[in-house]
Formats: sequence, C-alpha cells, structure tokens
Amino acid sequence: MDDAASTSLSESAREKLKQTIERIERLEEEKKEIAEQIKEVYAEAKALGFDTKALRQVVRIRKKDRQEREEEEMVLDTYLAALGEI
Repeated sequence: MDDAASTSLSESAREKLKQTIERIERLEEEKKEIAEQIKEVYAEAKALGFDTKALRQVVRIRKKDRQEREEEEMVLDTYLAALGEI
C-alpha cells in the first residue's frame, strides 16, 4: 500500500476495517465448516437409504411459506397441463 492510501484512513478507521475483514474471514471459515457438516449429514442419510436429491428438495420447499409454495405448485401444474404432461 502506498503512503497516500495508508494516510487517507484515520487510525480508528483502519482498525475498524481490520476488525471487519477479520470478522468476515471468521464467518467464512464457519460457513465452510457448516457446509462440510451438512455434506456429512447428507452422506449419512444416503447410507441409511434416503434419496439425497429428494431430501434437498424437501429442505428447499420447507424454507418457503405455505402460500408461496402453493402458488408455485399451481403455476407448475398449469404449465405441465398445457404441455400435456398431467
């Protein structure tokens, strides 16, 4: 970093910036660890005979509220019917 860039921030601003970056880095590491744990749970579920693709879909669906889910299903049914699929 050149002198102009290092002097353009006050000491407290530089410290806040450093703290912010370090916090983001910690959270990114936690996110990585949690993603690995989720991957392990899916592997366990697969070993128990569960279909992991279906499990992922169930998790995705459960994140939505009932009304949003019903609206999406209605549109999907309409499209499938228009294509002669149902």
